[in-house]
Amino acid sequence: MEVEGLIEVPGEANPLTEGILFLMLKSAASNNPQQIQTGTKQLQTWETKKGFYPLLQTVFMDSYLPKDIRYLAIIQLKIGIDKYWRKSASNAISKEDKAVIRTRLLQSGINEADQRLALQNALVVAKIARFEYPNEWPDAITSIIQILRSASLPGANRLYLPRALLILLHIIKELSTGRLMRTRASLQSVTPEIFSVLGQVYVQKVQRWQAFLRDGGDDEGGALEDIEHSLLALKLIRRILITGYEFPNRDSDVPEFWSVIRAQFGDFLTIATHENSPLSPDVQQLVEKHLMQLSKLHLQMAQLHPQAFVLLPDTLNLVRDYWSLISKLGETYGSKSPDVSKIGTDGDEQDEAPLLERLALKGLLLIRACLKMVFYPAQVFRYKHPQEKEERTHAIQYVKTELFTEELVRDMMSVIVSRYFVFRPSDLRMWEEEPDEWEKMEEGGEDYEFSIRPCSEKLFLDLAKNFKDILIQPLLQVFYSVATPDNEDILFKDSVYTAVGLAADVLHDQLDFDAFISSTLIPEIQKQKPGYNILRRRISILIGHWISIKVSDQNKPLVYQIIQHLLDKSDPLNDQVVRVTAGRQLKNIADEWEFKAVNFLPYAPDTLSRLMALITEVELPETKMALLNTISSIVERLEHNITPYADNIISLLPPLWEQSGAEHLMKQAILTMLCRLTNAMKADSRKYHSSFLPIIRNAIDPSSDTQVYLLEDALDLWSSILAQTPSAPEPTPPELLELLPHLLPLYSQGTDILRKVLEITEAYLLLAPASVLADSFRRPLLTELTSLLGSLKPDANGTVTHLMELFVRGADGFGGENAVQFLVGDIISSGFFAKVMEGLNGAWHAHQSHGPNRQVPDHAVDGVVETDYLSVLARIGLASPRVLVEAVATVGGGLEPTLNWLLEEWFSHVENMGDPPNRKLTCLTLTRLLETGQPWILGRLQSLMAVWTDVVRELTDEDEDKSKDFLLWDDQPAANTLPTDPEAPEDVRRRNLIYSDPVHRINLISFLREHLQAAIEAAGGMQQFQHEWLERVDRDVVKGFGELGIL
Repeated sequence: MEVEGLIEVPGEANPLTEGILFLMLKSAASNNPQQIQTGTKQLQTWETKKGFYPLLQTVFMDSYLPKDIRYLAIIQLKIGIDKYWRKSASNAISKEDKAVIRTRLLQSGINEADQRLALQNALVVAKIARFEYPNEWPDAITSIIQILRSASLPGANRLYLPRALLILLHIIKELSTGRLMRTRASLQSVTPEIFSVLGQVYVQKVQRWQAFLRDGGDDEGGALEDIEHSLLALKLIRRILITGYEFPNRDSDVPEFWSVIRAQFGDFLTIATHENSPLSPDVQQLVEKHLMQLSKLHLQMAQLHPQAFVLLPDTLNLVRDYWSLISKLGETYGSKSPDVSKIGTDGDEQDEAPLLERLALKGLLLIRACLKMVFYPAQVFRYKHPQEKEERTHAIQYVKTELFTEELVRDMMSVIVSRYFVFRPSDLRMWEEEPDEWEKMEEGGEDYEFSIRPCSEKLFLDLAKNFKDILIQPLLQVFYSVATPDNEDILFKDSVYTAVGLAADVLHDQLDFDAFISSTLIPEIQKQKPGYNILRRRISILIGHWISIKVSDQNKPLVYQIIQHLLDKSDPLNDQVVRVTAGRQLKNIADEWEFKAVNFLPYAPDTLSRLMALITEVELPETKMALLNTISSIVERLEHNITPYADNIISLLPPLWEQSGAEHLMKQAILTMLCRLTNAMKADSRKYHSSFLPIIRNAIDPSSDTQVYLLEDALDLWSSILAQTPSAPEPTPPELLELLPHLLPLYSQGTDILRKVLEITEAYLLLAPASVLADSFRRPLLTELTSLLGSLKPDANGTVTHLMELFVRGADGFGGENAVQFLVGDIISSGFFAKVMEGLNGAWHAHQSHGPNRQVPDHAVDGVVETDYLSVLARIGLASPRVLVEAVATVGGGLEPTLNWLLEEWFSHVENMGDPPNRKLTCLTLTRLLETGQPWILGRLQSLMAVWTDVVRELTDEDEDKSKDFLLWDDQPAANTLPTDPEAPEDVRRRNLIYSDPVHRINLISFLREHLQAAIEAAGGMQQFQHEWLERVDRDVVKGFGELGIL
């Protein structure tokens, strides 16, 4: 390769040649930081240059170059394909470069001797095939198939076959993930040919290495190659059978191959489990990998093609064989003694589980797949041909009747409970040596797909739910035989209790759990014998399962005593695992729907103090957080009764905050705790508020690293503090008011937190209206609200308009008409009023035309949004008709034309208002417009009378006293309707807000009478009013209004 003449110049100046590219790759792969920087920068510069990627491929294909250079070249090529191969990518690779790369891909792959480089090239081929096949690269797979055929012939290059298999494996992997129907259809069209070739390769290679293992021979290296090649072929076959066929059982080659591998499964298992096997560890491992590939194929076929799985040859016997393997493994699976000193190290965790355990796990999953097939069949939203329906029905019935026989189901339940629920020696040893890690592992529940015991628990639950009639009585018989204090077979009793806990939903009608607590559990937790810590742990888990299903109120104090006892560190059998488990399960007990604080209070002091001590004792952050969440749930459920323990709980939190460091989940849990504590203590929490506010300030600071993690929890705490801050005459804390300006930037943070931000704004308005209405905050806030209006969903938009209604009411209560006029001036200048009027004008225009071709303006509103917009105008008008009219005059088009379309739309929308308070509010405001004495309202007397009649009838319909409407309330609610427990100050403020609302303070009947009489007098008396205005009203409308008896 020619590399002479390279000059150290800036990246743009270096020409792109093969030699210079080699030197830049060499620099990027060196150990010198300066050279790495130079090389990397130059490579980045060339990324979008034509010819760069074919040159990278050229470097990779040059087998005389150092491997690290070639490796970097293929990695750079792979990265470039991800970034620039798509046609739509900016600076996409040119068609000419793509063609050059494609033509050399396969040959460069099958000739590559280095396994690591061959793998990277195969990944490159697969990525390109994902983009190009079948359109731009239609012969990609057929070319590989041809290479496979020729590589299988005698005398072929021994490298070609494994390399071609490797490339095809990664192509199939990539195409299998494609979601486009075209990609799937293309793969399915070539699947039969691929399967035919691969099947021949696989069978031939297996026969050869089996013969060598059986008969011996001289070509040991060839046999090792054969077993490696057959494993590669099997990996491919597994994927192509699952993703390449829609109905695998219908292709005649698949059942034939299935029969072959069905027989091989037993052969391979015999070889792999042969005692004192003469095979080398490498060969032994390869045979095991064949078995695992076959078990994956069995499982995936059952999960993804359930009908095909059942209809393939001898499948149910295969499942039975798996169960036999599971049953056999169970004989040596569990520990025989709870005494750690007697169990040695057998069964301790290994880097990888033994083969039989891995196969047994696949077997458990396979049986679960068969159960799902029968009881929870997948629903597909596509047309099913009659043949498919028939196959499905037959498969379900066949599995249900032939596989899940009563005998097998009982055997499964017995084996699972008696063998797989029993702790292993490694479990007991880890409990002893690393209690915190073991407890976390058990509680976290390893993913059932990767661990036998969690998977057996899932299978047991499936069986218990779907075979109740078969399993309940045998399970209860076993339970009654062991569930006595005299039975001290601890490990078996623990496994039976596990089953009873898991099956609580199924057993609740058959088992008297209350009696079991008194007669058995309480004596058992008091026994002081070795190994009983295992039962103590299980008892707390058992109670956690049953507490929400069947524990009477009378027995719940016993449950609290049990947990209190299990948290007692002074008892030697309450080791850390027992106490942490009890602490975790207490959360389930506290979260139970019918939890009553009064029953728990006698046990709260000791229980909480022991929990808090346990938090300081354990070391793992996850465990600390779990126990903190338990305390948090107790705080929430005890409500104001938590106050005596607040100081101790608060003192626990600062060290946890510091210890958490960058662990934000702990900080979130602490904020949740503070929020719940604040809400539980109500106004008594105010002594802590000043210490909480700096946390909030830091969490909402845009420059803070924690904002992204803690913002939502900090907002919840902020809202809680506002809710529990007492009202006047007690002054609002200055530090709480100092946080108010920090709300404004949060309005632009996104819709996820917007609702909470609006709630906090409203809370401030109720608590300290003068601060919210101050110039420094009011005007920028109105600007933020204006930007939101019309861009939100209806419910969120309603929150904005509701806040504006409260603004108007606050100004009215704060300074009367002058304050309202001042506020409305800001509402106008912010653009909010114009947006409201624009939306209503759009609605009016939309209602002027009808039919399929009518034009609806983009800014038009309707439904509940229109009601919300009109409610804002109604609040202004009710406070001051003059201010409303002056505000309407600011809208272009002249006052009277604007009022004409506005009133027309307003009157027509009244009947669409579903909420009686909104209808009354509108009625009050439209009536107050009579005070202007203007023709634009008097001329709509018919519309007014229609609204009056409609609203008054609705609000007096169910009341014998027609002199007042049912929305007229007393000054305060009756004393017997008020809560007896302490209230949040904000609840009181909101109640006062509702009761002070003119909608509930004004009698609509009297209000209409007074305003109508005033209008008559202003017109010059009844005769003049009738002549000038009333004669224009339809007689039926007048008659309907007259029947109300208002005048």
